[in-house]
Amino acid sequence: MDKLIIRGGAPLRGQVEVSGAKNAALPAMVASLLTEESIRLHRIPQLGDVRTIIGLLNHLGVSVEGRDREPISLRADRIDRFEAPYQLVKTMRASVLVLGPLLARFGRARVSLPGGCAIGTRPINLHLAALEKMGATVSLDAGYVEAKAPRLKGARITFDGQTVTGTENLMMAATLADGVTVLENAACEPEVTDLAALLNRMGARIEGAGTPTISIEGTSHLHGAEHEVIPDRVETGTFMVAAAITGGDVTINRCLPYHLEAVTEKLRETGVRVEETDCSIRVVGDGHVRGVNIRTHPYPGFATDMQAQMTALMSIAQGSSVITETVFENRFMHVNELLRMGADIKVVGTTAFVHGVPTLSGAPVMATDLRASASLVLAGLAAQGITTISRVYHLDRGYESIEQKLLGLGASIERVAE
Repeated sequence: MDKLIIRGGAPLRGQVEVSGAKNAALPAMVASLLTEESIRLHRIPQLGDVRTIIGLLNHLGVSVEGRDREPISLRADRIDRFEAPYQLVKTMRASVLVLGPLLARFGRARVSLPGGCAIGTRPINLHLAALEKMGATVSLDAGYVEAKAPRLKGARITFDGQTVTGTENLMMAATLADGVTVLENAACEPEVTDLAALLNRMGARIEGAGTPTISIEGTSHLHGAEHEVIPDRVETGTFMVAAAITGGDVTINRCLPYHLEAVTEKLRETGVRVEETDCSIRVVGDGHVRGVNIRTHPYPGFATDMQAQMTALMSIAQGSSVITETVFENRFMHVNELLRMGADIKVVGTTAFVHGVPTLSGAPVMATDLRASASLVLAGLAAQGITTISRVYHLDRGYESIEQKLLGLGASIERVAE
């Protein structure tokens, strides 16, 4: 198991290129299950979660070429299994995305209830209720979801709450259903829109992706396609905060600034300078930021996946901040580790009250989930002294070569085996 050692206090300067989005890459790869023809994908990041989904797809019978280089090709012309077992699903919730495509194309699926980061309850009941409405027979047995349907039928589905994974699962399932499916209160995240773009290239008929109402006209057959996944907006936002928290000057290239309007607005409120082009963002800090209040919301609101990083920034801001988490009920586990570094934060329910301190101090800390690990890296970059972060396998699930990218910006960071 690896750990990161960071010697903080140096402003980051230079340019960095963002990788393809993990949360767009995973459903794009799973979409290969919907056709017997090849899907060719560009900008698939080298991440723990990507390796996990490749292992699952291989288990089902999907051939994957180019997994260690760009681009990768996936072909699901010899599917001989319809079960996603616990040992392959337990580490990553996105594995449940195979449920909809398997059921739609083959009429059956058996998928273990998923795992992932321990940031709160994320049930898949919304997925299952919707599939039942489309004519599937769904049951739970020994920790597995079993679903069967001769052919799914179009239906009007209204989600009780917005769910990105649920929207993607049902959107994929509906592409091969009989008739029209309408998803109401659908997730509007860019990753949903990106998946819809790929599916349409495969011959699907999807309208309204990126809005709360998505319409899918089912078809009997999808074909192969080539697609480039969008840049990772959370990685982009993390580097934006890295520039701000270190008082640096960083240009983030090959990104989509319009995906980060909520983050940009909050950073500008802190006093940080943010300059944008069509595909780059420059963030310039002077080492002094003002406290701001933040409330997470589904897209286009402030992303819950950026809350931990902004909490780290607010811990050294001038004044006080109130950070309210509305998406996941247990997403302040990074706070206890920030307290070890000298932060002044009190959590009451789903709200963190942050009183900025002049500086953080390096300390041994432990990552508890993916975005919490990113917040500890940011805190370590700003802290005086040495910060040692354990359990960085969480970080490797969602950030490609992050220490190399930070080294290129002048950070003092080293990965060592524990």
